[in-house]
Amino acid sequence: MTYAPSSTDNYCYRHPDRQSFVLCQRCGRTICAQCQTQAAVGVHCPECVREARGSMPRVKPQSVTRVRTMVSSGAPVATYAIIAVSVLLWLVETVSGNTLSNAMAFYTPLTVSQPWRLITTLFVHGSIFHVGFNMWSVYVFGSMLERQLGRGRFLALYFISGIGGSVAVSLIAPGVAAIGASGAIFGLLGAFFVIERHMGGRGVQILVLVALNLAIGFIIPGVAWQAHVGGVIVGAIIGLIYMRTRHRSMRFIQIAAIVALGILLVAAALVRSAALIG
Repeated sequence: MTYAPSSTDNYCYRHPDRQSFVLCQRCGRTICAQCQTQAAVGVHCPECVREARGSMPRVKPQSVTRVRTMVSSGAPVATYAIIAVSVLLWLVETVSGNTLSNAMAFYTPLTVSQPWRLITTLFVHGSIFHVGFNMWSVYVFGSMLERQLGRGRFLALYFISGIGGSVAVSLIAPGVAAIGASGAIFGLLGAFFVIERHMGGRGVQILVLVALNLAIGFIIPGVAWQAHVGGVIVGAIIGLIYMRTRHRSMRFIQIAAIVALGILLVAAALVRSAALIG
């Protein structure tokens, strides 16, 4: 019987009490079975495995890469996000009944205690037709305006117009509970018209579209036409602010004017709510 000669080289460098005759393919050190990691050729020791992993290029998940590519390429990410959240919440609503509508709808007497409803109401809808038509409108006009104005200005236009729609409901029909993004969408239409006029366009088509949609709101029962009127007025005001403060030197004035308008609308909604419950 033949025995292998006893030597420190024949013992695992991490476990000196374990004899082995297997060498790491990269560094040549002796490693026992517990320390071996199978490689394409031979085995590697733990240190060589860590070193190899550390030197490998880190590959980001494709989903993260796609989102960053969209953001850097100027894609209307904010528009897509609004559509995705609205559709997702509508799907949840169809499963849970009216749970979301009851928790997120705008209702004037609740504004003082739950002011977030001024925003959350924009994301809940009553039917597949409601969410489908509204999100189609957001896609068409939101995509254009977001690319033209930039994400920050577009989001300010969308949400402040939506608040303007809710304020109009609170002033004209305070007993009505309203849901949907119509106020914000009419704000996009109002701003689009003003921007088109300032850029040299006639804006007749968009004016006809606004008139037709306002008329539909008056004719179809159950539609909160007050939000449409409030949204289009506030959207037109924001569009005018953007056009009159386009120069880079007026950026601070533009931001201050938009913030002031938003604060004024929220204050009006709170005062109206407090007057009703007080």
